[in-house]
Amino acid sequence: MSDTFDFGGEIVWQPDPETLQRAHLTAFMRQHDIQNFAELLQQSTRDVAWFSDAILRYLDIQFSRPYARVVDLSAGIQFPIWCVDGQMNIVHNCLDKYQRSSQREQAAILWEGEEGHSRRLSYAELYRQVNQTANALRGLGLVKGDVIGLFMPMTPEIVVALLAIAKIGGVILPLFSGYGSGAVAARLADAGAKALFAADGVFRRGKIVEMKSVADEALAQVPSVSHLIVLKRTGQDVPMQPGRDFWWHELIDPQPGQASTEVTAAEDVLLLLYTSGTTGKPKGAVHTHCGFPVKAAQDMAFGTDVHAADVMYWMTDMGWMMGPWQVFGTLLLGATMLLYDGAPDFPTPGRLWQLVERHQVSHLGVSPTLIRALIPHGDDHFKRCDLTSLRFFASTGEPWNPEPWKWLFERVGAGQRPIINYSGGTEISGGIVMGNPLLPLKPCSFSAACPGMAAEVFDEAGQPLRNAVGELVITAPWIGMTRGFWQDQQRYLDTYWSRWENIWVHGDFAAIDADGLWYILGRSDDTLKIAGKRLGPAEVESIMVRHLAVIESAAIGVPDAVKGMALVVFVVLNPAALNLEQIRAELFQNIVAEMGKALAPKSILFVRDLPKTRNAKLMRRTIRAAYLGQDLGDISALVNPEALAEVGKAG
Repeated sequence: MSDTFDFGGEIVWQPDPETLQRAHLTAFMRQHDIQNFAELLQQSTRDVAWFSDAILRYLDIQFSRPYARVVDLSAGIQFPIWCVDGQMNIVHNCLDKYQRSSQREQAAILWEGEEGHSRRLSYAELYRQVNQTANALRGLGLVKGDVIGLFMPMTPEIVVALLAIAKIGGVILPLFSGYGSGAVAARLADAGAKALFAADGVFRRGKIVEMKSVADEALAQVPSVSHLIVLKRTGQDVPMQPGRDFWWHELIDPQPGQASTEVTAAEDVLLLLYTSGTTGKPKGAVHTHCGFPVKAAQDMAFGTDVHAADVMYWMTDMGWMMGPWQVFGTLLLGATMLLYDGAPDFPTPGRLWQLVERHQVSHLGVSPTLIRALIPHGDDHFKRCDLTSLRFFASTGEPWNPEPWKWLFERVGAGQRPIINYSGGTEISGGIVMGNPLLPLKPCSFSAACPGMAAEVFDEAGQPLRNAVGELVITAPWIGMTRGFWQDQQRYLDTYWSRWENIWVHGDFAAIDADGLWYILGRSDDTLKIAGKRLGPAEVESIMVRHLAVIESAAIGVPDAVKGMALVVFVVLNPAALNLEQIRAELFQNIVAEMGKALAPKSILFVRDLPKTRNAKLMRRTIRAAYLGQDLGDISALVNPEALAEVGKAG
């Protein structure tokens, strides 16, 4: 991102009349006599109490005791209380309320495993299994307020466990299924967890990977955990500790299929989502029954326009916020979620498109990194599949580069299916900005802020900015906002509220172009300033991936005696690439031609892989630290920490 914003382009997608008429947004605006999206955005951010109440009613969120007020701001914008004095358990709204309607027989979960097995759970079957699991948890002595961890692959049982924890009034602690024992232990210990769901192992690229031993090593460090419930996913032999460990099928399957839903306050803690900071221990974002699920369902309805007959598949893990987001969003909307447990390109690069065809996926959430990895395999893989069920693409986790975006939109989507860009975060419960079915799109853009999100771009003086890059901020509260960090409220205040009074500073660089479309251009702490010129990694990386030999790249800034900071670019090449020095020279010239000689890179280094999180975010801070030989900080979220060794050798 340069100081003058020029990342825009031409409008490439406009909604057709059918899309406009079908949209949840259209129905919502008609209910409230709102004429257009701009009016909705203004009204929803000017009067957050009205909008939040309207959303709760639109989503049919049922309360066992109605709230007296929508929101209480007496403790300040940083600590609002929502649905004051209301009582509501979100599981009632996800499952219980459907059991006397035809919704009972609709698919709640479709599942496929890498090995080829598949299952279907109706809303009625999911309800029964959640009740059985709730009964098992209560039988172990677990009660309202107890924190229970989830360390499992993406099987139907992880959804059952998640909902059962909420049903008894417990606190859900999702953990990335690829964590090592140290990362699992740190989060369980910080939360004071009482129990853990795990699995014997997972299938990955045709091999069996053990998980139980990781759980055992973690629990050796966490004395607060008294119970471990193990799903037999792979059938491999694993040791079981008597008195602590239980097989899922032995403990849960014999339980009765009816169970009471615990009475919970709307603001009781539902979910702890841990995120890795640049320094220090991971921070646990606190979310409540009337917070995270409501924001997730709102965004799924208004952004991706998911309806009851739709099938949503977002390539994710339950340890990333998009896992719980998909569960709560689809169930509150009465839709169907697809879960896939395996590598998305195994045994062929066409596996993703085969999933779409087999399960009639209507909404597909992907990452730019995945698309960049699929492009070199050609178009035949998606052309062999019937993708007519697919209505919307969606994407989050990192900025797009134009070429991969255009490949997905033009080639796979035939220029007809919009890519609903989505950006926000774990502490947001979803999106700050998002595409939607009513507004036009340009490549890599977001249509607007999400309804109810008073988003702005500020310059360094704290003033609104247009057609230039600045800090992404939020100026009013929203129902999905985190209620703070678990047992660390000062860190919460320091992280988001310390720069400008009563302004949430999100930590992303953003821009709004002359047509009102938004762009997220990476973390503001990733920004580079070279020879007095501000530069964003996404700009450099977009130039790199235009070269046919390049799969992906990462740009970092390193200390320089003359410029203050110099540009170093790491590049992953197509395995078939030859003449590396020629490619290096071409990449160098491409940057100089587009950015100018002052921003010429100090080095362009070829590596086999780049460190990423499960949701495919490039970890530039760890790349920089490894290159400079500095402390790597918390790297527990990485799926491929071994990539840092090659980066370190390059330094």
